[in-house]
This record gives sequence, C-alpha cells and structure tokens, in this order.
Amino acid sequence: MKVTFYSNFLTHHQLPFCLEMKKRLGDNFKFVSTVKIFQWRLDLGFEDLDKKYDFVIRAYESKDMYNKAKKLAIDSDVVIIGSTTDELIEERLRQDKLTFRYRARVFIFPDGFLKTIFNKEKLKLFYQRHIKYRKNKNLYLLCANAYGAKDFNLLGLYKNKIFKWGYFLKTNEYDINELIEKKQSKEKVQIIWVARYIKWKHPEVVLKLAKNLKKQNYDFEIKMLGTGELINKIKKKISKINLDNVIEVVGQVPSDKVKEYMEEADIFIGTSDKQEGWGAVVNESMNAGCAIVANVRMGSVPFLIKEGENGFTYKTYDELERKTKKLIENRELRKKIGKNAYTFITEKWTSSIAANNILKLFDSILNGEEFNINEGPASKE
Repeated sequence: MKVTFYSNFLTHHQLPFCLEMKKRLGDNFKFVSTVKIFQWRLDLGFEDLDKKYDFVIRAYESKDMYNKAKKLAIDSDVVIIGSTTDELIEERLRQDKLTFRYRARVFIFPDGFLKTIFNKEKLKLFYQRHIKYRKNKNLYLLCANAYGAKDFNLLGLYKNKIFKWGYFLKTNEYDINELIEKKQSKEKVQIIWVARYIKWKHPEVVLKLAKNLKKQNYDFEIKMLGTGELINKIKKKISKINLDNVIEVVGQVPSDKVKEYMEEADIFIGTSDKQEGWGAVVNESMNAGCAIVANVRMGSVPFLIKEGENGFTYKTYDELERKTKKLIENRELRKKIGKNAYTFITEKWTSSIAANNILKLFDSILNGEEFNINEGPASKE
C-alpha cells in the first residue's frame, strides 16, 4: 500500500506518526511538505525536520519536487491531506480515489464562519476543499479536534465519514510509581503551565488561581513555561499582586526539555480556550504522570481525558479552582490521576497504535469491508 501525507512542513508533533508509517510501509510512505518552516518556529528553537528525513518530499524546493508531489497524489493508494496546494491533489479528487482530509474544526473563532461566508476568497477555498467533492464516495475526514465532527455535520459535510484523530507524540517510558513518588517527595505541590503568552491561551487565569490559592494558604509553586507577546505584562502583574514567591516565569524552554519540567510537576493546568485546535501539552503532561485540570474547550481534552479517572476538566474558573484545590489537598488522588493519565497515553494514544489502526482502516475501505474501533485513533466520530 502506498500512502502519502500532505502538510505544510514536518513538525515534531507529526514526526512520531510518520516514523511509524515509514517503519511499516518503507518507501511506500511519503510526507509532502508544501511550504518552508516558518521563521518564527526556528526562532523558538524548533528544528527544520524537512531536511532530516528521506521520506519528505519538499514540493516548495524545485519544479521537479513539485511534479513528484503531484504525481504521488495520483499514484498513491491513500492520501492524507493536512494542508496543501489544491492543485497538487485536484486530479485525485476528480478521480474519487481514497482520500482523507485532516482538519481540526470549522467554528474555531466566534466570527470565523461569518468571515468565511462574507470573504469571497475564503469562501472559494472552503468550497474547493470541503463542498465541491462532498459527494465523493472515497473522501473522508480525520478529525484532530473533539468538536470538529459536530461543526462539519452542522454544515451537512462528511456525515458518517469522520474518524477520530489528533497528534501522537513520542512517549517516554517510566516506572510510573517511582516517578510519582519523586514528584510527591517535594515539600510543596508543584503546578506547571506550558503555553505561549497570547490572549487565547489565557495566562492571566493562572495568576488568578495563584492569587486565590495563596490567599487560602495552600502550599504550592507554579512554573510557567513559554514566551509570547503578553509575557512582560504577566511578569509585571505577578510582581504587582505579590505572587513572585509562588510563581516562577521560566520563559522559553526547548521542546525536548519541557518533559523534564513536567516530570517534576504534580499538576498540569491547561487554560487555552476553543481556539486550541488540539493542545499537545495535554499528551505530554499525561505521559509525564501529571494530574491534569484542563479547559474542556481545548480540542484534545474530550478525546484524552476521562473525567475523574485520568484527569479533570473545567468550563468555568470556579471549577478550575475547586478541582485544583481538590488535587492539592489529596495526595492519593493526585497519584491515582497521574498513574491513569500515564497508562492511557502510553496504552491507548500512541503513534504506533495510530499507525496500526489507520492502516487497518485504509485496508478495510479499499477492500469494501467493515472496520470498527470502539475508542482511540481511527474510531468513528
């Protein structure tokens, strides 16, 4: 089976899945990168992975590479389309060959769909990608967001043709009991927040939480990892409301070092709103055995967190504070949640499981057979 995955450029979030596909398919798996990695990502310390792996076709590099990427769209048994130039895959769609769009959701921003409707170019693009070939028998959707299926179904698109997907990061193996004992050996409960300092990641919520926990005499420390346009404003506010002794603004940390901070943390707080298409930090913190309290609007949260079993979710600030206090107060609950989080992410949501499941899905569709997975990657939405 020949499978080709089209996207902007190869990221560290996509790499583990691609390596698993390469392991199973060899030269029959290709990743087509359609644009160069953005400079701001390089500035943040991310590596240009396009040049590191032989299965990557850099369509932006030359006419020959572009034509090779275009030919793959016709010749491949299955194509996954994350983001690409429509011209590359137009002929494949016309021939109704097995194709999977890879998308988060439509209604991410409050006015996002209105902007699409009243913007001629955006409407044309949306029509081209999701409406023009909606009657294709062999066009499906891999949904990297727990709310995407509802969005598309409201528009009458991909009905009964949507499969659960997302990001599948490299998982570290630990002696989880030993790791959690190490976390709990510290005098104060350690809380971690990892995100960019931008509006929809809501770093201000962490300050509100810290202020209230401190006022109620809880014994804790918070580390905030990341950078962004709001970082200096947050630093000033931390000093202004006297939180310097409970919050450490760590700043930007290389992606491969974030896990080390998570290994030290008891609790992970996820405060992003619905603009968080996925939220790979949830995968990472679960892998590191953190007890999670995350905004349910984050795209990955309903897929990964089972309430009260391997994490907690919240809709309102009051819920966030109440559930965080519950974890601070209850050492055994933190241990249970952290262990279950680790077990889930290492046994149910790995790149290996994703590759196995999706290849079975491809086989079943190509052979006209039924294929059902009850939960996890490639299960029906």
